[in-house]
Amino acid sequence: MFNQLGQQLTAQGITGRHQPRAAGAAPAVDEGDAGGEPPMDPRYAAAQEALGEGDIDRAVAEYQKLVDGNPADLEAAAGLAMAKVLQRTRGVDPQAARAAAAADADDVDAQTLVADLDMLGGHVDDAFNRLVDVVRRTSDADRNKAREHLLGLFAAVGNDDPRVRKGRQSLASALF
Repeated sequence: MFNQLGQQLTAQGITGRHQPRAAGAAPAVDEGDAGGEPPMDPRYAAAQEALGEGDIDRAVAEYQKLVDGNPADLEAAAGLAMAKVLQRTRGVDPQAARAAAAADADDVDAQTLVADLDMLGGHVDDAFNRLVDVVRRTSDADRNKAREHLLGLFAAVGNDDPRVRKGRQSLASALF
C-alpha cells in the first residue's frame, strides 16, 4: 500500500521534496545527485520517514504541523490529504466497502470510503465522479459531507491537475 501511495504521490508531482517550479515546467534535477533526484527538503523528512515506516498517524501529524505552520504550502497540504486517505482506508476490506457502497448509493460514508480506495488505486476520475454523484443525489448535511470530502481529494491531487479542474466543474454543476 505504501508503494502505491508513493507511486500516486510521485505521479501527481508530490515527492516530499519542495522544488517550486513554473506551471508546466519539469522539476529541477540536481545533476550532482547520484540518483538524478533533487535533494529532499528537510521540512518533509519527518513525514516521509513516518510514511516509510508505515506510521500513518505520525505522518498525518507531521504534515499537519507543516500545514499549520504554512497554510500556503500546497505540497504539505497534498501530502496531508493523501496521508489522511491512507489513514481512513487502513484495515478496510475493499470488497466489503465496495459491496456496501453498491448496496446504498446514498450512504455518504460508504461512498466516501470507496472514493478513497479509488484514489489509492489510481482511479482519480472514478473517485471524483462518485462523490459528484453523491453531491447531486443528496442534500443538507450529507451533501456537505460529500462535498467537503471531495474538496479534500482535490487537495490530494493538486489544483493544477486537469482532472481536478474537470472535477471542480462537475461539482459546481451538481451544486447549482
